[in-house]
Amino acid sequence: MELTHIARREGKLSGFLKNELHMSTGLMNRVKWADGLRVNGQSVHTDYQVKPGDRILVLLEEAPPDYPAEADPLTVLYEDDWLLAVDKPQGMLIHPSRNRITGTLANLVQGYYEAQGITAAFHPLTRLDRDTFGIVLIAKGAYVHALLQQARPQKRYHARTFGGPEEDVGIIDAPIARKPLPSLLREVRPEGKPSLTRFRVLERGEESCVLELEPVTGRTHQLRLHCAYMGFPILGDPQYGSPESLAYSEGLGLSSQALCAKSLRFIHPITGEELILESNMEV
Repeated sequence: MELTHIARREGKLSGFLKNELHMSTGLMNRVKWADGLRVNGQSVHTDYQVKPGDRILVLLEEAPPDYPAEADPLTVLYEDDWLLAVDKPQGMLIHPSRNRITGTLANLVQGYYEAQGITAAFHPLTRLDRDTFGIVLIAKGAYVHALLQQARPQKRYHARTFGGPEEDVGIIDAPIARKPLPSLLREVRPEGKPSLTRFRVLERGEESCVLELEPVTGRTHQLRLHCAYMGFPILGDPQYGSPESLAYSEGLGLSSQALCAKSLRFIHPITGEELILESNMEV
């Protein structure tokens, strides 16, 4: 992967990398020690004096992953030289771990890259729970991933809940804190971190609703916990569901939460184009 820039001013190369190309100090150092900096085709260091009209080239290469590539089907929603968006199935982990290095989304993406002859890395912007399904946006390198995080894409989810809110639209404002160890779950507590979720009712049934949820903040388990706290837990949620919601979910054959990462809206960090990407999956 390469970055190019034609200088319009004079100054040290490090200034162009930081200001015009928005590279972090850590990334600049990694590229420098990997001999990835060129000006007019010449290998240079960050203190090189750039002149107007000079062509700056940055070679962004990353080490191959230490987990295997797998050639299983992958639903691609969007792709360009910098980004990849895919639908993650329910029950699939995003990343390999020490306990499991196969069967994750990272394995499938690496297999897709190899089949397409693409040299790229796996940097997911959205880190969904294993049982949350839907769109995952992946940067093909650390540089683009850092720019995406600064852009703060707008995320929207669809959830099927047991019961629903009285209002058609509203905001859930409930601070979230971690439960005492060894639990990995969260709970609403006054001293917790500020947490906001916008909701909109898309469909009302006799015993369930389909909601559109927008997490204004990004706390762990935020949407699942907020819905449960408000009295309309997400169907199939084994951690935050109520006995009644779990019994109803069992009757529907649901063994995990009916929560889909439905859409992402953001400005492309390289082209400046506004993109709205949507999952093909439904709750």
